[in-house]
Amino acid sequence: MINFRTTISKANKRLPLKLAAALLAGSSLLASLLGLFRDRLLNGLYYDTYPTGIDAYTVAFTIPDFMFFILVSGALSVTFIPVFNQRLATGNKKSAWELATSLLNLLALATLVTSVLIIIFAEPLVQYVVGPGLDESSRSLAVSMMRVIAINPFLFAVATVFASMQQAVGRFAFFALAPVLYNIGIIIGALFFTNGIYIFGYQLFEGGIMGVALGVVLGSILQLLVSSLGLFGMGFDYRFKIFWKNKGFHQVLRLLPPRALDQGIDYVNSIVEVNLASRMTAGTVRAYQQAMSLSFVQINLIGVAISTAAFPKMTERLGQGRPDLFKKELQAVLRVIVWLALPVTVVAYFGRGYLVNFIENGGDQYMASILAILSLTILFRSIYFIAARSFYAQQDTKTPFYISLFTISLNIILAVWFSFGLGMEVYGLAWAAVIVSIVEVAILFIIMARRIKGLFDAPFVNAVVRMASASGFMAIVTYLMVIWFPLSAADQSFFASFPKFALIVGVSLISYIIICRLFRLPEVDPILRRARDIFFKQPSK
Repeated sequence: MINFRTTISKANKRLPLKLAAALLAGSSLLASLLGLFRDRLLNGLYYDTYPTGIDAYTVAFTIPDFMFFILVSGALSVTFIPVFNQRLATGNKKSAWELATSLLNLLALATLVTSVLIIIFAEPLVQYVVGPGLDESSRSLAVSMMRVIAINPFLFAVATVFASMQQAVGRFAFFALAPVLYNIGIIIGALFFTNGIYIFGYQLFEGGIMGVALGVVLGSILQLLVSSLGLFGMGFDYRFKIFWKNKGFHQVLRLLPPRALDQGIDYVNSIVEVNLASRMTAGTVRAYQQAMSLSFVQINLIGVAISTAAFPKMTERLGQGRPDLFKKELQAVLRVIVWLALPVTVVAYFGRGYLVNFIENGGDQYMASILAILSLTILFRSIYFIAARSFYAQQDTKTPFYISLFTISLNIILAVWFSFGLGMEVYGLAWAAVIVSIVEVAILFIIMARRIKGLFDAPFVNAVVRMASASGFMAIVTYLMVIWFPLSAADQSFFASFPKFALIVGVSLISYIIICRLFRLPEVDPILRRARDIFFKQPSK
């Protein structure tokens, strides 16, 4: 047991920022690839043959996910980590563990009650809130699946507290592995549970699409187990108790509601989108959700991964009383995100047919058209995560909340107006999302620029202009490559289409790197040094 603990502790050691970002990006990529395989599997089984069923499956997630986001998710990470870090930095480990165990117990209790309430009220929630446009059979199926998935908020809450503790001290190994196992659980459900579950010839479960819901629960359990492994070697002193008098706990509880409401309001938009999409043609809910997921693959790889890795260091700079270093850190991270997100946005827009083909055999023009619009959100949604975290690092959760309150209200108004008032249907949802993503980032940075003088100084603005110019030249290259290597009827399978897509992406990114080098952008230097080491390094004698 000692050897096991030691091995786990060594595997989960603290990592420097660059390595942590690389690990998170790598795990996010793996999780995303598994997510693509998961979606391809589900779409192959149900998208064309059972569109109302796959819509019901998508609807079933909405309320459990909403409750997790409003109670736990980002609210926990951006409120708990700064306070927890502060206690550890000052050597007050006792207070830190009391804070962690109190929050764990409180959130576990809250989400357990929430899960029970979802099970009880699943039928009216589906009928009146998230799926009013579904037919009777689809509504019934969505209710059944929602009751199965209802345990997720509780399982996710415990796993997220464990992960946040590790994230706070720069331990990312098991934190990064958790979403991978979650997708594996769903894949197992789709591959095996849909055929029914038998023990000694006795059928315990008849199968069908409900088997996927069981796979979701299995994935959540696996995620919790791997998150708990990361606690070894941290010295976590758990007690079945809530320390109400702990000052750090009081501080987190004070910071938690604005961020929780911010998260919740943000997810209200998803509920509204699902509600509106359920009133459209069968399969629209799934098509829009899939297009949104494809755009978020890139956002998670860039914005979420880099911002998550940078956040502990940013809070540490402010804890040291060094706002100058905080500004420098924020500028550097923002530049990297913009530099990466611009070419990815270009590839997603022009290569949308290929991306859709990866999750829907033979592609889907309807889904690709939605993705064309949503790809425009990649840059701004990637920037959003570091923009919001710059406020959270200052322990300011109220400002992003008020901004979210405004932008989500705007999004709902625009979504209803565009979709039904102007008759744009699902494309109205997409254009509303694009406009709001731009507005939200703009407001956040206008306020932050007033707080931090010189945040957007001449060197920074000049660099961004050069990045935008480089991506403009790249867009021409990408467009020509897609014209020369179009997605054809023979490219239905993943293995048939991927070589073409890889060639398009490879040539496009090489052109981008070359232009960035010509524009003297320092962000490209690490890549060029690495390439030089690989291809031109002299072998040691």
